[in-house]
Amino acid sequence: MKAREIMTANPACITPDATAQEAARLMAECDCGVIPVVEDTQSKRLVGVVTDRDLALRGLAQGMGADARVRDLMTTNPNCCGLDDDVKDVERTMADRQVRRVPVVDEQGRCQGMIAQADLARAAERRRGVSDKEVARVVEKISEPAPGQAARRGGSPQVETRL
Repeated sequence: MKAREIMTANPACITPDATAQEAARLMAECDCGVIPVVEDTQSKRLVGVVTDRDLALRGLAQGMGADARVRDLMTTNPNCCGLDDDVKDVERTMADRQVRRVPVVDEQGRCQGMIAQADLARAAERRRGVSDKEVARVVEKISEPAPGQAARRGGSPQVETRL
């Protein structure tokens, strides 16, 4: 099965010049925790992603306000997959990189969709080339504490972004 078959197509996107408040509003409107950041709305060339965690930890926790620019909060060069990448490769990327969401780009690097854990689960439910066991493995790997994370519990938060 290919990424294009399970992705959420045409996700809402934002530009680096948008504000944190605009990103948060878009997340609320779309009921999502990540927004692809594109060079401009015409090209849709992916330049990063901004997550609700980025807004909180890279923005608010660092004293930035609602007017902070997405460019200062986003994760650049996110792990992506192509439209025709095998879903097993997407699962491996999620597990190895401990990310919950992966942008899907075309040959020109334009954002075409997003694949989230929920998309894998839905594919497994429909038996579309993803097994329950594979989804469980991905969720388990993504949820493992990052190196040093256990030591930080109870301490001051450090910026760490997971898609």
